[in-house]
Amino acid sequence: MTGRDAEELMDAAAGGDRRSVARLLSMVERGGDDARAAGALAHARSGAAYTVGITGAPGAGKSTLTSALLGELRSRGERVSVLAIDPSSPFTGGAILGDRIRMQDHALDDGVFIRSMATRGHLGGLALATPQAVRVLDAAGFPWVLVET
Repeated sequence: MTGRDAEELMDAAAGGDRRSVARLLSMVERGGDDARAAGALAHARSGAAYTVGITGAPGAGKSTLTSALLGELRSRGERVSVLAIDPSSPFTGGAILGDRIRMQDHALDDGVFIRSMATRGHLGGLALATPQAVRVLDAAGFPWVLVET
């Protein structure tokens, strides 16, 4: 992919194209030249979003809190994105999808974008690509980015 392709994706994402947002996040997760191009574009266009981190022990209520925040922000008409960071599957390397049942009410809401991301062996509860993914969501025009670990 060329820098021009990444720029076209970023323009489409900023215009509300959810598929372009997903493609940019996939580029960032894969790493390499495409990730650097997407990250540089996002960095230049980001800085306006509120980023909220939600973390805790299993069963502490992270998904419940995330869902409540989503509901409150949406009741105010805010667009919200969620990065749900999960451990990696030892078989596929992808995210082991955690308890997302509480966010199902918001999954079909056009004002909400939810993306699960695998840690891919990175320690500390976050994926290595998390900071760039937050910037992509910010640059795509989401004023709120919730990061749940």
